[in-house]
Amino acid sequence: MRRWIRPILLAAAALIMANAGAAWADTVQEIIQRGELRVAVQTQGAPFSFIDKNGERTGSSVEFCRLMAQEMGVRIKFLDYDWDGLIPALMSKKADMLAADMTANLKRALMVSFTDPFYYTGSVIFTKKDAPFKTLEDCNKPEVTVAVLLGATGEADAKRFLPYAKIKSYKGGGPMLINAVLAGHADIGLNDDSAVTGQMTEFPPGSIRILPGKLSRQPLAFAVRPEDTHLLQWINLFFQWIREDGRYDQNIHYWVTTQDWKKDH
Repeated sequence: MRRWIRPILLAAAALIMANAGAAWADTVQEIIQRGELRVAVQTQGAPFSFIDKNGERTGSSVEFCRLMAQEMGVRIKFLDYDWDGLIPALMSKKADMLAADMTANLKRALMVSFTDPFYYTGSVIFTKKDAPFKTLEDCNKPEVTVAVLLGATGEADAKRFLPYAKIKSYKGGGPMLINAVLAGHADIGLNDDSAVTGQMTEFPPGSIRILPGKLSRQPLAFAVRPEDTHLLQWINLFFQWIREDGRYDQNIHYWVTTQDWKKDH
């Protein structure tokens, strides 16, 4: 009897140790061992993530991630997704983290773990320069069509603040909304103000007008999988360090609060 009990006990011990190893798997160590940080980014999202005139991936969030990889001592690999594909890419482990101008809202936080906010923005309404819309009341009518991004916070804000308007959701990036308004497929668009301000520079000057005021205040954050507490803590610490040494302010000033990046990209 002892002859077969011992192998069973050894096999059980090995199984327990294997499961314990899986439970303590550390994405940070996996990144370092592989020598590459994999980041899910949105396809079109100036000034946070976009392809510039030289064909290079860049933007505020992208450059923050380059700094992260530099501090980790690894390469970086960006994986492009439409907005509604970002979280699935993270959860399927195609990416180690998600870096975009994503609002850390309660619904998304049921699926992913958000870092501390790295910036605050808010939804704004925009329209063609000569359109008659001047106030929220002008826009909240059954005959008005509003363009929003599928799955974005702007879609939820449109339902909340423009309940009588017709909502038309687009799959892709912010420039699609501006195109829809300029082409007459929608009367107005709704997106976060930093994105609209950055993306409207890609269109003829003065063709787009932003209505006064923000509809909401939104915390923007990066995201990791819920079990990746070490990576989450490291990213938060990274932002603390670059706020102290000035690299955070340089990034936000260049990419977000001004349009200095336009002359280079």
